[in-house]
Amino acid sequence: MSRSKSSSRWLREHFDDPYVKKAQQDGYRSRAAYKLLEIQEKDRILKQGMTVLDLGAAPGGWSQVAARYVGDAGHVIASDRLEMDPLYGVDFLQGDFCEEEVFAKLLQMTGNRGIDLVISDMAPNMSGNRAVDQPRAMYLVELALDMATRVLKPGGSLLVKVFQGEGFDSLRKDMHTHFRQLQTRKPDASRSRSAETYWLAKDYMG
Repeated sequence: MSRSKSSSRWLREHFDDPYVKKAQQDGYRSRAAYKLLEIQEKDRILKQGMTVLDLGAAPGGWSQVAARYVGDAGHVIASDRLEMDPLYGVDFLQGDFCEEEVFAKLLQMTGNRGIDLVISDMAPNMSGNRAVDQPRAMYLVELALDMATRVLKPGGSLLVKVFQGEGFDSLRKDMHTHFRQLQTRKPDASRSRSAETYWLAKDYMG
């Protein structure tokens, strides 16, 4: 079966991507690791001893970065509906965190310590139809925000991927009702043609 022009173009871009090559050289599971590393360099959101929850974690690039910075005194909990190979310093739970049973297990895994930082690089499977993809993308942001409001300690932070488009402004207002600071980040590792950006919400009001 021959590949479509779009899939062939994506494969060519992917294997020519310097961040893909760098991830392979540095031992990261995905090029997405460099997005979090750039944000970390600028904002220092990951610190020794923190408890971090990584939503939609597979294949594990962000969890790798988080585990490195929180150290052995910290705790990284990762969740995804997909399987993820084990990572040192990361406790992984496979399942949909919207389901009560999975959510309860995630709470158990925190050890009643509460979460200092929730990170989410979740994105829907893109169909190419903006009218379909945008609502799906914003729904994932809403899910991450809802989870953050359930598990974050007062003063905690949320880093979440968003896509500019319909629903962007209203969700931004909603974020402001929960966090005292909200900043936008567009790492160099984000592909320039991508509509993705990141919101860094700080100082959760509880």
